[in-house]
Amino acid sequence: MAIQYLKHGRSAEESSQDAAKVRDTVTGILTDVAKRGDDAVLELSQKFDNWAPESFRLSEDEIAACVRSLSQGQLDDIKFAQAQVRNFAQAQRESIRDVEVETLPGVVLGHKNMPVDSVACYVPGGKFPLVASAHMGVVTAKVAGVPRIITASPPVQGKPNPAVIAAMHLGGADEIYTFGGVQAIAAMALGTQTIDPVAMVVGPGNAFVAEAKRQLFGRIGIDLIAGPSETLVIADDSVDAEMCATDLLGQAEHGFNTPAILLTNSLQLAKDTITEVERILKILPTANTAGVSWRDYGAVIVADTLEEMVAEADRIASEHVQVMTRDPDYFLNNMKNYGALFLGARTNVAFGDKVIGTNHTLPTGKAARYTGGLWVGKFIKTCTYQKVLTDEASALIGSYCSRLCAIEGMIAHGEQANIRVRRYGHQDVPYGSAVPA
Repeated sequence: MAIQYLKHGRSAEESSQDAAKVRDTVTGILTDVAKRGDDAVLELSQKFDNWAPESFRLSEDEIAACVRSLSQGQLDDIKFAQAQVRNFAQAQRESIRDVEVETLPGVVLGHKNMPVDSVACYVPGGKFPLVASAHMGVVTAKVAGVPRIITASPPVQGKPNPAVIAAMHLGGADEIYTFGGVQAIAAMALGTQTIDPVAMVVGPGNAFVAEAKRQLFGRIGIDLIAGPSETLVIADDSVDAEMCATDLLGQAEHGFNTPAILLTNSLQLAKDTITEVERILKILPTANTAGVSWRDYGAVIVADTLEEMVAEADRIASEHVQVMTRDPDYFLNNMKNYGALFLGARTNVAFGDKVIGTNHTLPTGKAARYTGGLWVGKFIKTCTYQKVLTDEASALIGSYCSRLCAIEGMIAHGEQANIRVRRYGHQDVPYGSAVPA
């Protein structure tokens, strides 16, 4: 049986945003902040967020007030989630080892793993202030050993969101700012009169934030360029339509352009899930958002074999992949393109988004074909070094280097090798010549 589409989402052409308009707007804001610094940030914040405080950086008293405004239960829940993220990030960090090896007698090569000097962790506001994004950025950077971690999130209803601020603080942020959008990314990346620039910016955001990170990449490091959230549910008839529909809509509520796809080898489950989605949308409080995503970006795909399901899933390369089949490990062992896998009906994407410990900043837009998501290693530079300990080793490597430089015609490079052959190998190599084989 060929793969069937019972429901299509919008095509790439239909769903494409006005990228040129976004690009030009972002370029203008970045240029303005680079030229005018704090004045530009203040004007832009007033324009876009109606927010113009005396200082965007929160004081210790303001942070403490946000923490006090939460109940002990809320604080305990935030601490629990951060403990899970911290524990897994620590395990990842311990897997990253320095290397030193003697590759030839007297030739020592190695690498060191060092955290970047400074990181900005952005937490979006929008429809839902993403408290969990504070854990994912701040806690992970802290485990990596980043010495300066700053954070930013836009105001919500005219004030800092207490839960977001508390999460930033408890996670270990050194500086906390309440501003958002391109102006926040620009201020932290480029620096202003009152904000020292950072080496790296991480965290999700809207199309403008993503474009700002794209344009700044190179001047600073970034985690990845995250687009709208995506979910793929892979299921067979070992689960029911209610479970599938719930997991699809659980991610569709992110926004109006969130792809939610069911891939199954059961035609009956496919039909039942479409019916069940429509039933749940009638009672879901966020149906005005999730319903639009399902209408415009939802898809239901029916395959015949497990091999076809794997091939189709790898083609989709979704950010989140929820696997609910009799043998979910089959997909773990055979799939190659995904942001994160959620294996078995007992787990789900919301666990990963909020609390289980893996990082929820993940590749979208088929970027899973070439990268994973944010993890402790993103904050670490792996830098190599070399030592040549003996005269014999220097002359040996130098002779090979000399001849290889001659192949390329790079005479000055060759002389770097030749001078070592003369001094340490005691060979008479004419200037500009290659060491004979």
